[in-house]
Amino acid sequence: MKKLLLSLALLLALSISFTSCRDTKKSADDAVENVGDAMDDAADAVEETAEDAGDAVDNAIDAVGDAVDATVDAVTDDAANEVKEATN
Repeated sequence: MKKLLLSLALLLALSISFTSCRDTKKSADDAVENVGDAMDDAADAVEETAEDAGDAVDNAIDAVGDAVDATVDAVTDDAANEVKEATN
């Protein structure tokens, strides 16, 4: 009876150790794959953010250019009006 119980205990211990090794390897492979996917997603997010930042800079440059043009036009119009009034 002792040998039967010891044999069953040994069989149970061996089956658990083999099962856990395979699951751990598979889990580790899944974890590595998940990390790779996360890194790809992060790289895509960084690229998209850089593109958005570039677009924002372009829009800001356009807005500054428009503001400069409007200021030049206003100053030119004011100066022309002042010269016109001074000559009258």
